[in-house]
Amino acid sequence: MARTIHILNGPNLNLLGKREPEIYGSETLEDVAQACAALGKELGLETALFQSNHEGEIVEMIHRARAAAAGIIINPAAYSHTSVAILDALNAYDGPVLEVHISNVHKREGFRHHSYVSQRAEGVIAGFGVQGYALALRRMAVLLG
Repeated sequence: MARTIHILNGPNLNLLGKREPEIYGSETLEDVAQACAALGKELGLETALFQSNHEGEIVEMIHRARAAAAGIIINPAAYSHTSVAILDALNAYDGPVLEVHISNVHKREGFRHHSYVSQRAEGVIAGFGVQGYALALRRMAVLLG
């Protein structure tokens, strides 16, 4: 299998750079995709970035990753706190999984302090802005050897 990393993004991340920039910053999801592709190349990884506002589509993305990705970096956004379906799909995936949150979810509302995805993830990166994706890519390169 190619060393392709699927970078999956949940609801409202299509509005990155436009929605609540005081929390999420001004960079767009396209900026994240370009930065990840460039860093991935340096690390010997290919990246494929996906986003959906729909839980079932994210589950389908994870299912497709089973045959196509050496690892998954996922920012499940609000589904972190609610989706057993996404957790179940990740549990059916054999490669490493890293969870990313742009904001520090532990400084926010109490309901954001729990993540179902964290039960499957090898690590969680939160509060580093969009640079969290780069940190996750670097860690993924180490995990994959």
